[in-house]
Amino acid sequence: MKTIFTDYPFFLLPPIIQAEMIYYPIIAVLGILANVISIVILSRGKCGLSKCVSRYLVAMAAADLLVAVIDVLLYRINHLFFPTTFLFITQVCSFHKALNHAVTDISVWLTLSFTLDRYLMICCHKLRSRFCTEKTAARVIATVCPLFCCKNIPWYFAFEPSISIHNVAWGCNIKQEFYIEPTWILFTWIHRCFTPLLPMFLILLLNALTVGHILKASQVRKNLRGSKNGANQNDAELESRRKSIILLFAISGNFIMLWMTYFIYFLWTQITTRFYFTGLSDPSLIADETSYMLLLLSCCTNTCIYAVTQSKFREELKTGMTYLPRIMSKCVKE
Repeated sequence: MKTIFTDYPFFLLPPIIQAEMIYYPIIAVLGILANVISIVILSRGKCGLSKCVSRYLVAMAAADLLVAVIDVLLYRINHLFFPTTFLFITQVCSFHKALNHAVTDISVWLTLSFTLDRYLMICCHKLRSRFCTEKTAARVIATVCPLFCCKNIPWYFAFEPSISIHNVAWGCNIKQEFYIEPTWILFTWIHRCFTPLLPMFLILLLNALTVGHILKASQVRKNLRGSKNGANQNDAELESRRKSIILLFAISGNFIMLWMTYFIYFLWTQITTRFYFTGLSDPSLIADETSYMLLLLSCCTNTCIYAVTQSKFREELKTGMTYLPRIMSKCVKE
């Protein structure tokens, strides 16, 4: 098989390909580094977070790391720069695509699981002692991962080879019946509803309920403090709740913003039944590729929103950044 894009000068390539050849290597480096660092720091348990929260954050970072490696590095970058590797053998390619969908689903649903955990912790005092525990977090994570791996098995059978070389099937083209058979159409809608429609709706709902609860509780607390000590006094609890609201809006806004283009494009293809591209400059192709570029950005931002904003996390990061040069210097001297 012949390389597609690297055979030509960069400035002659279509703009969308130029953008991807610059964008995906940056996302791969940032996503892998950010999530590895997050896993190491959070696993140490010195960020002042509960064991339950740490479990979720480590699992989310691990899922985002898999997205950065499996989807961005081994699929997007490999497709752009090395389209003759064994990863394009049809059986390997089909398995890889199914795995891509699985790790993406796991990343999204772990984000939703953590949002639900925070909702129960803040708003449901009777339930938090039962569900907001390290053991429950471990059970949720252990359920989400294999469940969505099984859910994406049908993707393996959705592709067919594009060419055969020496009796070896190469390439992954979506089968024609994928777009016309009712079973495949139903599977596609179920897949898109599970990721991202249902998580988008539930995250918005849970965050709205959480914010409403925080605002109501804060107003009651403010009135009580105002009647006792004066309304202008600083309240550390109110300040903490204000930061919680900002964090919740950042979480929901980030997820919806990065996934909205992807979902709108899916709806457009279902309404227009236009599932093909006329070339690399086709607006439909540009919209499709742009939607994937945005949603894959989430592998760099999810953990940052939940963890990097924590002051103790930043302290651990600074400590690590100063510790690493000392270790390297010691190794060089030895």
